[in-house]
Amino acid sequence: MDNIEEEKLDKHSDDIQVESDEKKSGKKIELDEERLPSRAMAIHEHIRQDGEKELERDAMALFWSAIAAGLSMSASLLAKGIFHVQLDGVPGGFLLENLGYTFGFIIVIMARQQLFTENTVTAVLPVMQKPSWVNFGLMTRLWSVVLLGNLVGTAIAAWAFEYMPIFDEATRDAFVKIGMEVMKNTPLEMFSNAIISGWIIATMVWMFPSAGAAKIVVIILMTWLIALADTTHIVVGAVEIFYLVFNGTLHWSEFIWPFALPTLAGNICGGTFIFALLSHAQIRNDMSNARKAEAKARADEQKQQRDGAEKEA
Repeated sequence: MDNIEEEKLDKHSDDIQVESDEKKSGKKIELDEERLPSRAMAIHEHIRQDGEKELERDAMALFWSAIAAGLSMSASLLAKGIFHVQLDGVPGGFLLENLGYTFGFIIVIMARQQLFTENTVTAVLPVMQKPSWVNFGLMTRLWSVVLLGNLVGTAIAAWAFEYMPIFDEATRDAFVKIGMEVMKNTPLEMFSNAIISGWIIATMVWMFPSAGAAKIVVIILMTWLIALADTTHIVVGAVEIFYLVFNGTLHWSEFIWPFALPTLAGNICGGTFIFALLSHAQIRNDMSNARKAEAKARADEQKQQRDGAEKEA
């Protein structure tokens, strides 16, 4: 019975495996910087390895982690709203208020929860490395599950902020003001601003492998920049706009348009079609040269073996 269960698990694992040259040859992704042509390639391969692990994770595990991330991202609205009230009239209050935006990102990333915009670069690199319908399907599954989970989590948090007796009237008014600032953007502005935030998040992810102990500093600086630039983000913005919906300020349809669809498209464009493509392009020649070097080394080894066999004969 145990053997049958193990076979089922193995079969399921095989069904969701990412296609890559390393899996085909039974090797692991090379991460040793000394053995790779460039530092950029080492970072690329590190992120690609993380991407493959995420693509192969169980859908329900991804979904629950994404819900947790959505709930955690509400800390950005929470901190920003409280700072807005407490720092009213204080010189430099704008800078400190926007520092509150970083709180949700710190929790989500340090807790290794699933955030959609993080996966616009992490999950894309394995697909760019080995374009196939299997890999594209796994990426689509990951994006769909994580985005849905993030939105569910943000909706729960926004509902709690509105209907549970947690905040005073001044803080609730601050939440409304923050959300309405987002809704002042036209669909085109939503899209354009989201490209910037998607690009910044992707840049942040690219910096993680070399950040070491300074990872939390990188998170704070990069996400603080997103807030200061007043850009749009599909997950943080979802908390803010869902709050307006539950508050009765906006209709449900206004969450979808002009907010969600343009913002989602912009985040994907910024994180995937701009940053990930450029990042992959810069190490493409390194990869090609590395493969040529490996092929030459194998050819030389085979030649030596043939020469050795001829001498023995």
